[in-house]
Amino acid sequence: MQQFFADLQIDAFIAPLIIIGASVVIGYIFQKVIISQMRRISKHTKWNGDDIIVDGIGNAPILWFLLGGIYTTLVDFPIDPEYQKLLWQLILVVFVLSVAAVGSRIAIGFIHSYSSKNTQTIGSTSMFNILTKITIFAFAILVILQTLGISITPLLTALGVGGLAVALALQETLSNLFAGLHILASKKLKPGDYIELDSGQTGTVQDISWRNTTLRTIGNNLVIVPNSHVASAIVTNYAGPEKEMSLIVPVGVSYGSDLEKVEKVVIDVATEILKKVEGAVPDYEPKVRYNEFAESSVNFSAILRIQEFTDQYVIRHEFMKALHKRFKKEGIEIPFPQRDVHIKKEA
Repeated sequence: MQQFFADLQIDAFIAPLIIIGASVVIGYIFQKVIISQMRRISKHTKWNGDDIIVDGIGNAPILWFLLGGIYTTLVDFPIDPEYQKLLWQLILVVFVLSVAAVGSRIAIGFIHSYSSKNTQTIGSTSMFNILTKITIFAFAILVILQTLGISITPLLTALGVGGLAVALALQETLSNLFAGLHILASKKLKPGDYIELDSGQTGTVQDISWRNTTLRTIGNNLVIVPNSHVASAIVTNYAGPEKEMSLIVPVGVSYGSDLEKVEKVVIDVATEILKKVEGAVPDYEPKVRYNEFAESSVNFSAILRIQEFTDQYVIRHEFMKALHKRFKKEGIEIPFPQRDVHIKKEA
């Protein structure tokens, strides 16, 4: 290597360095002028695909112009052909990998965009981000190997033989991976859904990765559940088939109450709450359904409508306060637990 540099004259480096420097400057100007202009234009178009493409390209043009400058200098650079070939191959590897990086960012951007517009899709999760990157970079590596003249047939054969050993060693990991794919493919769960597992865990689905499903609880904590457990559990999805749902509030009044009047008062209060509290469905007509002659009271259910599961807490809170105040004003009693005891006297 020392002899290699000793054989080169300093003058031989001047022109290549100028070309490489000029390439970097041109790439920088291209980035600041052309790409920036494309980004400004894309902001005013209806199609968001151009934003995704421009953002995916990023600063890659600077690297591409640099590689182009180096490649140009190698054509007439006085070095051994063996070293020249090695540098050309290195340039090729870097270029293909950079194109793969840009392609993966654009592909993931389109996946995010499509899933955000279509509620029935499997959603945007880190699992699909990872699988997209792996697929694109695997294809890029195969292109590199094929271009470098390395046969990929023995490699594929080795992977096929070694895959069995890997599968046996990673049974639990692969189980979670395929369980996650099954969850996404079934479209029963997606990020943003509020769910409850039969084991008691509840929360909003934040992400479905290659190994775990992450839930965010109402208390703002994260619950990490293996995908295999979610796939085999009985799951209640409070966001399906739609997020809007009924809120049932149990109430009891004394046996001496006028039930017709109670029903009218409850509907009036519920209608007022639905119209003024955020998270309620304002045009829903609330209902009252009597359901039990209990020991101390006549029990019924007040039925309201909410936009999603987590809205129930504040709406229940406001409804109970308003109903208690109105009952007090109307003279309607909510009885304490009581029981009449009759003592039979022996003759």
